[in-house]
Amino acid sequence: MKKLYPLKLLLLTLLTMQLLACGEQNADSQPRQAVAMARADECHLCGMLIGTFPGPKGELYTKTSDTVKKFCSTRDLFTFLLDPEYRHQVKEIYVHDMSKSPWEAPLDSHFIDARSAWYVIGSSKTGAMGKTLASFGDEAGAQAFAKAHGGTLYRFEQIPLALL
Repeated sequence: MKKLYPLKLLLLTLLTMQLLACGEQNADSQPRQAVAMARADECHLCGMLIGTFPGPKGELYTKTSDTVKKFCSTRDLFTFLLDPEYRHQVKEIYVHDMSKSPWEAPLDSHFIDARSAWYVIGSSKTGAMGKTLASFGDEAGAQAFAKAHGGTLYRFEQIPLALL
């Protein structure tokens, strides 16, 4: 019977470690949320002040950091996202829903998941870096914008780096 005690202790220890590891994975799987952009925040890609420009902006988190990366335009966001060096490191991505937010000063209360958004590329509206990707929470909003300002509708997965 004494020989079984170390085996039971080992099994109990392994089971406890496995349960703790599961708990850590669940904590990591919780999506981080978009955060408000301060007027003085700088774009992660170009270093420009984010709050001084019109048009939709974006944010993202990588798998290896809890620090949000903020972008002055959706164009800069996609330039970073589609870079082969970073493409597989990105976890959560947020953009402004421009059907609920004014173009001149997008509201941080209207961030949406960038992967589920609709985009209009080639419109007459400009952002921090000139031409930008207008982002919308639904197809109807994107179509109405394209009708008013020109451009073509795209889904997230349809946007290659060459299109930027």
